[in-house]
Amino acid sequence: MFAQYLRKSPEMPRPEEALPGRGEEVAVPAGHFILGNPLKPPFPAGMEVLDLGLGCFWGAERKFWKIPGVWTTAVGYQGGYTPNATYEEVCSGRTGHTEAVRVVYDPAKVSTEEILRAFWEAHDPTQGMRQGNDVGTQYRSAIYVHNEAQRRAAEATREAFQARLREAGYGPITTEIADALPFYYAEHYHQQYLAKNPDGYCGLGGTGVTCPV
Repeated sequence: MFAQYLRKSPEMPRPEEALPGRGEEVAVPAGHFILGNPLKPPFPAGMEVLDLGLGCFWGAERKFWKIPGVWTTAVGYQGGYTPNATYEEVCSGRTGHTEAVRVVYDPAKVSTEEILRAFWEAHDPTQGMRQGNDVGTQYRSAIYVHNEAQRRAAEATREAFQARLREAGYGPITTEIADALPFYYAEHYHQQYLAKNPDGYCGLGGTGVTCPV
């Protein structure tokens, strides 16, 4: 049974090809390992939520919990079809999900544009279905927005960063920008993984190009 999950594909599956998933949500820790705040809603009034895919979510999550004004972060699976997928299922390429980081932030302390600047500069958004040596649909670059202001910020920063990337010799940005689909929390051991395993794997590598905000 497990062997079927080992097949990786650089192409998105069709909905009818996706694994069926399950109705039960996975259990996650009550509080963030570093910040202490809850990983799941309800969140305090005034907080905003932005979901970001930029490669392996272990290193990606660490980028955001360090930003002042970020209230909590969590990792999960998003953008695909399979409800409450497991890590093995996502890695098979048969769920349509990308590895995503949920960033909950106080817009009075940090702007959406600053969150997006960190996103763009932390990875190479021109690589399609991979990030460095990590290949597969689960490593694609994505921004899942929760309101129209976030969408405008995502599109504006994409255009600004694209101009800088072009000057540096990079190709077109392949980042998906879409309304947020259901966010399925990843298993407990993935949450704040690099805080618990400081020597753990981090495959993120930016381009060295700065994003004007």
